[in-house]
Amino acid sequence: MIPIEKQSKPISKIKKGDKIYIQGTEMIVDAHFLFQDHGDTKEMIIEVYNPKNDREYQVRYFDDQVESSIEVYELIGNFQYVRREPKSIAW
Repeated sequence: MIPIEKQSKPISKIKKGDKIYIQGTEMIVDAHFLFQDHGDTKEMIIEVYNPKNDREYQVRYFDDQVESSIEVYELIGNFQYVRREPKSIAW
């Protein structure tokens, strides 16, 4: 589980152009969308990138259990996402 340091607004309100901080590093939000609807819960993805090195990441979570389900994946190559274990996240 990744500790959430600060929430400036509900995660559902994050949109393109907003900032997310992964382990203190500023990332820019590129997209926020529904990945899969499981009926009683929705799996969501926030795509972000680091403007300093152009690395791309996905922040994935379930809308009904954000604190316990949030995960971060880094894009490696053109299509493979690898799970990362950052120490913190904030927005």
